Amino acid sequence: MPQNQKTYLFHIIFWLCCFPFSKVAYTQHSTDQSLVDQIGNAKTIRYQNPDSSVIVLQKVYDESIAVGDTLQAINALLEMTDVYGHQANYAKSYDYFWDVLFLSDDIKNDSLRAIIYYRLGRMYSFYKRREDAFKYLQTSLDINKNLVRTGKLNEAYLVQNYYAFCNTYRELDEPKTAKVYLDSCFAYYKNIPGQVDMASLKFEKAFILDQEGRTEEALRIMEEVEPWFLENLPSYLVLVYTYWGDMFRNISNFEESESHYNKALKTSSTYNSHIDFTPLVYERLSDLYLKAGDYQNAFENQKAAKDLDAQFFDSRSESNRPLLEIKDEFRREKERQEKLIQQQRLEQLEQEDKISLLQRIILLGSLIFLIIIGLIYVKHLRSKHKAEKQLIRRNKELEIQKAEELLELKNKELATSALQLVEKDEFLQMLKSKLKENGDSVKASELNQVLKSISASNNNNWEEFKLRFTAVNEKFYKELIQRYPRLTQSDQKICALIKLNFSSKDMARLLGISVESVHTTRYRLRKKMNLDRSVNLEEFIASM
Repeated sequence: MPQNQKTYLFHIIFWLCCFPFSKVAYTQHSTDQSLVDQIGNAKTIRYQNPDSSVIVLQKVYDESIAVGDTLQAINALLEMTDVYGHQANYAKSYDYFWDVLFLSDDIKNDSLRAIIYYRLGRMYSFYKRREDAFKYLQTSLDINKNLVRTGKLNEAYLVQNYYAFCNTYRELDEPKTAKVYLDSCFAYYKNIPGQVDMASLKFEKAFILDQEGRTEEALRIMEEVEPWFLENLPSYLVLVYTYWGDMFRNISNFEESESHYNKALKTSSTYNSHIDFTPLVYERLSDLYLKAGDYQNAFENQKAAKDLDAQFFDSRSESNRPLLEIKDEFRREKERQEKLIQQQRLEQLEQEDKISLLQRIILLGSLIFLIIIGLIYVKHLRSKHKAEKQLIRRNKELEIQKAEELLELKNKELATSALQLVEKDEFLQMLKSKLKENGDSVKASELNQVLKSISASNNNNWEEFKLRFTAVNEKFYKELIQRYPRLTQSDQKICALIKLNFSSKDMARLLGISVESVHTTRYRLRKKMNLDRSVNLEEFIASM
């Protein structure tokens, strides 16, 4: 039997036994702690006395079925698949596994489903049914990813799924892809209960380094992880020592290579475990002795390898692969049942369609009628709403037009009033001049009193004008002061007069200054407003 296929077998059995969270996911739900304790005892004795372990597990299974504890019954069956797998009794192991599938079919437990799909994928990978293997492994990974997204599973437990992919690709002799999944293992790794141990990850790393030609680095890692396996999982050293021997063989250290191959055989014998892997070890020893010219030992190890190969692997030779196809009857039966159910459902739906056809026609007619009524009503509402909007818009335009006309009228009144003020001031100035000319015939005290009265009257006239202008052009004044707070009282007067379309001459008459002074004030006003030469001052102020 090819070496790669034997390596496949060992990993299948190892992972069916050592996948940590497969036990954690459901033993905690047991209804009877004594059943859990019995399973623990069976696991303790399964290497030394596998037959007794099976008897205990069968008892637990029967009691679990009797009390309706399906999850614990599944746990017992999975443990039995482990025991038979270690003994290379694969037919029994597969039988119990398919029993697990039947029991778990009606249980809505995603964690358990992930484990079953994981194991199913690993079994298909042994038979080199690559597409089916990765389909089920991916299904297991997708289920666990969904549990992580919903907060039901720590993302660190995804390491176990990625580790399964890593092992499978390694067994398919694709170390580059195996390395990708190993990197994912390290990325998600956390030291939590039930997690893949770091020593196992480092072992995989060592194997990949050896494949990359970095054997010295790989050997250092193997020395680092050996103590952990000696203390925690000594039966796994069958695999560790075998690949360790391969590394020494790659650097032509045949003595150390032989020593580690023999350690692998001794470990398998001591723990009565992974005996299906020993034919591969004997073949490698035979190859080693052949290169060293020790033909006697080469022949003996080759003979041992062939004998064990016939004992363990004949049932899974190319001609006997239908074993898995027979066990796959569960899946095919489920598919047949689903097709039958679908056919019955289809017939039922056809009958329901015939009965409800008239109802659908009536419903459709009613809906069309309601839609037409609705469209008519919506159209009426839109027309009404449009008419109301047009009426409101016209009223608003009229109000705006009325307000503008009123503002224009008031500004005209203001302008007229301002011009009257100018005429009044001119008259008063003339009177003032004449009084000064006839000052000799008028008492000085009376003259001064009249002059003060005229000056006060001028100031009062301007304040009165400012109040009236502000009342009429309230928004203009607010915007002017807000945008240009540095304008003086004189600047504000000029702006107000410009707003009323006063000429420079009228401004001079009203303010009692020369036209040149008005021009100078306008120039300074433009600078304070930071207006460009191209901007017309009158148009700018009129737009405010």
